[in-house]
Amino acid sequence: MVNVVSQVNLRLFDDPIPCSVAKKQAFVHNQDPNVGPCTGSGLRGPPTRIDSRPLIRVTIHNILLAALSATALQARSQPDTSAIGGPDVMTPYADGYSTVLPATNGGHDVWVEEDSARFIPGHALYGEFDTEVIFERSPRANTDSTLLEISTAPCDHVFPVCGQLNSPFGPRHRRMHYGVDIDLERGDPVLSAFEGVVRISRFHKQFGNVVVVRHSNGLETLYGHLSERLAEVGDHLEAGEVLGLGGSTGRSSGDHLHFETRYLGQPIDPQLLFDVKEGELKTSTLRVHPGLFAAVAKAKAAMSQGVHIVRRGDTLSSIARRRHTTVLALCKVNRIRSSSKLRVGQRLRY
Repeated sequence: MVNVVSQVNLRLFDDPIPCSVAKKQAFVHNQDPNVGPCTGSGLRGPPTRIDSRPLIRVTIHNILLAALSATALQARSQPDTSAIGGPDVMTPYADGYSTVLPATNGGHDVWVEEDSARFIPGHALYGEFDTEVIFERSPRANTDSTLLEISTAPCDHVFPVCGQLNSPFGPRHRRMHYGVDIDLERGDPVLSAFEGVVRISRFHKQFGNVVVVRHSNGLETLYGHLSERLAEVGDHLEAGEVLGLGGSTGRSSGDHLHFETRYLGQPIDPQLLFDVKEGELKTSTLRVHPGLFAAVAKAKAAMSQGVHIVRRGDTLSSIARRRHTTVLALCKVNRIRSSSKLRVGQRLRY
């Protein structure tokens, strides 16, 4: 058990913004009318949080950090036997999420399983809140199906940036590209697509400065190549809150946002959810099923067929003739030079 010594502001919905009854019941807060996708006055950073009645104050940020070790131990000792999606429809505003800790006679200062279910998005689905591993694919995604409720109101979603689509989801240079690349200028604000809690905020050699947000319907969104991260692990974000600034860190050749959507670690084409060109949500629900992920695996397997294993005496010219391609194409797809020395056993894509 972990002692929790922390404080949170719970906010009240008393603004005129129309939102769903489910959202009002799940999140009691007062949103700054000048912030977020429900207003047209532009971005001014995270909303100001104001208490409207005496409630117990607990900071989700500190609670999550204090409970991570205990949650991980519970996940190992109590394997999650629930189905892939839990209820038939998983709402992004699950009842009870982000509510006040239950009071006891002596005061509630011990983290219990009920608190994990309330404060950690998708806890029943994932059974943990890993702040180190960016994505770990769960085999459960290959067995069951569920209907994810993506949106219930106009104010609960926003596309992270406004920009041109540079690279779509799918095969690219003989590799799978598991997200979409959106053009931006260095320093442009990058917004959280949906409400959720930050699970990852760190530097990664491929993604550069990267932030991953877990949403309560089990969906996770990734924002890569940021020049600066403005959200930390455990931060609770509203849809439309700024989580970082655009850039070109990590493995990147120019300023852009690498944006991914995943479920149980499995990649989902963001264009199934958003019209990238218009920056609008395309659907309020998404059927997640094994066939959705099987198509991605099939595309990846098809690319792996175009691999040549270098044998003694091979040259780029001889390989190009044998594989009906050119030396220039081999160099480009493998990112090598025509003068590069080949090694026996080396794998070359063609």
